[in-house]
Amino acid sequence: MIKTTLLFFATALAEIIGCFLPWLWLKRDGSPLLLIPAAFSLAMFVWLLTLHPAASGRVYAAYGGVYVVTALLWLRVVDGVKLSSYDWAGAGIAFCGMLIIVAGWGRA
Repeated sequence: MIKTTLLFFATALAEIIGCFLPWLWLKRDGSPLLLIPAAFSLAMFVWLLTLHPAASGRVYAAYGGVYVVTALLWLRVVDGVKLSSYDWAGAGIAFCGMLIIVAGWGRA
């Protein structure tokens, strides 16, 4: 389960970076060259999703929980926004949901 969780965090970072770089280009007058690493990052995101052994719908459902946690951590670390207790509670619940789904892989 640790390997799966770490893989989900890597997948979430690839997706967030792949979306953040075009946002920088469009909203903060960044260089259009940011689209090159963004495309690479999004391709990496898709490839990382294929490394999971479960059916794609289960992978997407479980991944969503880790994505919530990663996005909030990105908000805190990169954007410098202080997270509320509601943010932390929601992230914890989403993460527990991921753990439950992954624990059931192969048992359905």
